[in-house]
Amino acid sequence: MKIIDLSPEISQEMAVYKNKPEKTPKITITRTLKEGANESRLDIDTHTGSHVDAPYHSIESGFTIEKISLDKFMGKAIVLDFTKVKDAITEKHLKNKKIQKDEIVLLKTKNKPENSFNPEFTYLEKSGAKYLVSKKVKAVGIDSLGIERNQPNKDTHKILAKKDIQIFEGLDLSKAKQGRYFFHGLPLKIRKGDGSPVRAVLVR
Repeated sequence: MKIIDLSPEISQEMAVYKNKPEKTPKITITRTLKEGANESRLDIDTHTGSHVDAPYHSIESGFTIEKISLDKFMGKAIVLDFTKVKDAITEKHLKNKKIQKDEIVLLKTKNKPENSFNPEFTYLEKSGAKYLVSKKVKAVGIDSLGIERNQPNKDTHKILAKKDIQIFEGLDLSKAKQGRYFFHGLPLKIRKGDGSPVRAVLVR
């Protein structure tokens, strides 16, 4: 069994969406061994690092994170290599791929793990999102901190969220070759959560 870790390390130096300082994790030491035990406090945005968006993140009527069945966050997955796509992944790029019903589709792009946000990241255009809906996939993941770019109405998010298709962002797919795997990306059980950090892995 081979396990590929898809999660970046959480630190105060990690890349965050649009380099917004309020999204930078804060790790504070609250107790030391001299006081009995090493303990710390983590203050982290729910959409930082490898994370999953709950449908509620994009649509008012969507499920919050704690109400989603855990099987939605794991299952058979396919990594698709789009590293040669410069801008947006569209329906045209996805049509010749053998995507199966209830599969978790992971989009590997030219995006690479970085210490700062790259505003020119490759994203999933709304025609690509509509195509994945038509294939009845379980979830979609991408190796950027956002699945869409410059879409004021959040079209890609809403197209997927309305069909309860989970959205994983901030994955590190640099070590994952194109092919089929088993994916795990369980969220924290956050009451009324709009999303959650995940420790995402691929198993082959």
